[in-house]
Amino acid sequence: MRSVEEHLGTILDTVDPLPPYEQPLLEAIGLPICEDVAATIDLPTFDNSAMDGYACRLADLEGVSKESPVRLPVVGESAAGQTKAYGLSPGQAVKIMTGAPMPTGADVVVPIEWTDGGRANVTISQLPAPGQHVRPRGEDVRAGDALLEEGDVLGPRQVAILAAVGRARVMARPRPRVVVLSTGSELREPGTPLGFDSIYDSNSYTLAAAVRQADAIAYRIGSVADDPQELTDTLSDQLVRADLVVTSGGVSKGDYDVVKDVLSRVGTVQFTEVGMQPGKPQGFGTIGEDETPIFTLPGNPVSSYISFEVFVMPAIRRMMGKLPYRRPLVRARCATGFTSPKGRKQFVRGHFEVTARGAVVTP
Repeated sequence: MRSVEEHLGTILDTVDPLPPYEQPLLEAIGLPICEDVAATIDLPTFDNSAMDGYACRLADLEGVSKESPVRLPVVGESAAGQTKAYGLSPGQAVKIMTGAPMPTGADVVVPIEWTDGGRANVTISQLPAPGQHVRPRGEDVRAGDALLEEGDVLGPRQVAILAAVGRARVMARPRPRVVVLSTGSELREPGTPLGFDSIYDSNSYTLAAAVRQADAIAYRIGSVADDPQELTDTLSDQLVRADLVVTSGGVSKGDYDVVKDVLSRVGTVQFTEVGMQPGKPQGFGTIGEDETPIFTLPGNPVSSYISFEVFVMPAIRRMMGKLPYRRPLVRARCATGFTSPKGRKQFVRGHFEVTARGAVVTP
């Protein structure tokens, strides 16, 4: 009998990270990037106004106050995106909007609230500090500055800075395409009538949902009958779009041997017992010319989901290059006692909460 760590080690040794390629920014959300990114431009790329107001020369505003305002002629108006560039001579002002480029010669912006809002001439009654309300070129980022490092996970903040410096794509590994199917002639699709000896297929839904929660792409095939040819044909059809295959059912002792028979002929799957509860019967290997990894999980719904968390999710994260491969562990006080089988790692369902006395879990 293998330990959980031994079985997981075999899996992670077999599964390789997917080759990276340049992806559009929004398609790479949640993925670790596979390159260091440096800025190729300054941010801002030009001196611009941080306020709506009037661009002026500070030297022309000496001594300004409410009691002693200054009146300047307005020689133009500058708006964001406007191609016309203004030059400012001594004793002049340019009306300016937020984000608009500063006129040549101007070194401060007077907020419109500090003026009478004039169009031909403006009366200014409050003195700004040197450089106030001006966003100088390169204030946020200088060309050549390091922005992101290889392994950083792309989120809204990372996308914002990449787009701001003109990057439309980034090097990242793709999300694994995971084909999910359940085996068993007794399975029926939810929403259809049940026979007296049939049950609804919940496993493929659960596992497909878990795949998506792991940030991969799920292709849920549904259920396949206990028929060797049907299973063989289904796997053959799906391998063209699969980076990983997950099946549930047909791996326990006493089950129909359809899964074991088919996979022993088309791949390298090894069926083994793992020292864990639930989820003792496990299968893993590769199938097809491309040696696509395949997991054969138990058919019990709890066992299949626990098996996914323990074995499949780390494989998915490795394929994407996401670290750590496993969920972080949290220590908690157990509210009640429970028995655990000797020699097996037990995964117990429980309710977790943080109280005034610390973390507590109740089986």
